Amino acid sequence: MLTVIGEALIDEVVQAGKEPVPHVGGSPMNVAVGLARLGHPVQFLGRFGRDAYGDMVAGHLRSNDVMVPLSPDAQPTSVARAVLDASGAAEYEFALDWSLPELAGAEGAPHFMLSGTTLLHTGSIATMLAPGAAHVRSAVMDAHPHATIAYDPNCRPTIITDVDYAREQAEKFVVLADVIKASDEDLAWLYPGVDPKVSARKWLAMGGAEGPAVVVLTQGGDGPWAVCAAGEAACDVPPVQVVDTVGAGDSFMAALLSTLVDRELDGAQRRAELRAMSRETLAEIISYAARAAAITVSRAGANPPNRTELQLR
Repeated sequence: MLTVIGEALIDEVVQAGKEPVPHVGGSPMNVAVGLARLGHPVQFLGRFGRDAYGDMVAGHLRSNDVMVPLSPDAQPTSVARAVLDASGAAEYEFALDWSLPELAGAEGAPHFMLSGTTLLHTGSIATMLAPGAAHVRSAVMDAHPHATIAYDPNCRPTIITDVDYAREQAEKFVVLADVIKASDEDLAWLYPGVDPKVSARKWLAMGGAEGPAVVVLTQGGDGPWAVCAAGEAACDVPPVQVVDTVGAGDSFMAALLSTLVDRELDGAQRRAELRAMSRETLAEIISYAARAAAITVSRAGANPPNRTELQLR
């Protein structure tokens, strides 16, 4: 069982004189869907309301065979609203509620929903926005003794505006993570004036022998770059006609985690093997993930590939 913890929300596009157009979104939710499409049993732990938008979120997850153990709550489903002016420029409004009291159990007591997981992924708003960020960190600490921990900061400066706070929050999860994916934009915002590759290397060193095993940096059209104990690896982006880049990073993350599971590198008992990864294996892993992202950008919206599509590319 794989577990993803994080936000699910509705991206709502509003144009004058037209009805709002809603789309199901949220970086962690997209990763859960990506993992399920690649054939993995995965549960999504996040919140959404007992309303029409919540029904959209639940329906999207279940139609993609993602398990949803938590029931909707009485709060409205979170909404990120893009209001477009006559020129098409967007101003963003957010109505976000992020809390997961179901995960705020007694310290040191493993949560029953995490007991069978071999890999836990989280990130984005879920690890930054109070009070839920503390609940997520508690869950990660509960899962760490038996599960691989994956983290993607996926920073949202328009929502979490305090970069010092965001940096502190990110580093709390970095030291607990085994596998990290971040974009060059994430690291440039978190560490202004520092080369993102330098920041990625520093993240690899955080936590010492118990810290991250792999840090992957996505760089848009320049292709992914990654570092592990054995060294560094990079690959080109597959040639593709780009429709939009929505969900590309989440598809990359899902495929990255999928190939680690396929290689039986998930689970805390395999941390030593994960840390001993060769540069050649690292290059193969990020190349596989880049192919998944390429498929996603070739079509509209956050629409990650299934395993057959990825094998055919």
